[in-house]
Amino acid sequence: MGSERRERMKVLGARLRALRADAGLTGAALAQQAGVGQPTVSKVENGRMVPSLDVLDRLSRGLGLDESTVGEVRELLAAVEAAVETGSGSDGDISAGLVVDEAVRGARLVRSFQCVVLPAMLQSAEYARHVFLTSPDLNPEAVGRAVAARVERQSLLYEPGRESVFVLTEAVLRTWPGAPSLMLAQLDRLLAVESLDTVRLGVIPWTRPVPVLPRHGFTLCDRRSVVVEAFPSERVSTETDDLARYEEMFSRFEGAALFGGEARDLLMQVMGEFRELETAVTQ
Repeated sequence: MGSERRERMKVLGARLRALRADAGLTGAALAQQAGVGQPTVSKVENGRMVPSLDVLDRLSRGLGLDESTVGEVRELLAAVEAAVETGSGSDGDISAGLVVDEAVRGARLVRSFQCVVLPAMLQSAEYARHVFLTSPDLNPEAVGRAVAARVERQSLLYEPGRESVFVLTEAVLRTWPGAPSLMLAQLDRLLAVESLDTVRLGVIPWTRPVPVLPRHGFTLCDRRSVVVEAFPSERVSTETDDLARYEEMFSRFEGAALFGGEARDLLMQVMGEFRELETAVTQ
């Protein structure tokens, strides 16, 4: 299925490239008119990036496409996304685990709940590397590309007009790969991100009961879709019932979380314990 997805990405990219040629635009000109980066245009046209619906619509407006052609390219994107949802793995070129990264690209409001693994948008490069290493189908080169793509996507956290809300259980902070030094760097990143005006970071401490026993993490993208992050794959749903259910669940988890100074105090406490652990390991 990985090869099928790749072929569908190439078909979408080739069609957009042909439409750009018909419009007499360079890649740089289209990027400027669409309000996206030139690398985005290049990667999409070459079948190396799946655009979000928002990005695709921007490109369509930049190209001046009529309603019929807009519908055509949207169908091509839907075919790519269908391959992502039904795929059972990765071939090492199109990295597994990047579904949520693609889904958040066009969202202005991102809300993510996690009970074991840190949200993709908050992961340090080394933490993300360990996440992708758990996929048996990714070779080292593909892992490197996946990590780079994930870190690059995190620049969205700093964009004005976007809002990101993350709710974690304390277990997320204490479930760690690698060495204690990895988590010290990761927790330091969480403290830095928590200070952003565009981000709210909440933690449900172990001293509080959870309102519902969580079974997996999930990410709501605006009020249009939810990425259900079950092991070993991710699934995107736009079903009204699913969205309503996960909206309610997120609200309940959010209500149980600590924010602001209380969340920072908890992060600092966990960091202190990791420093003690690091000292014990190195002795």
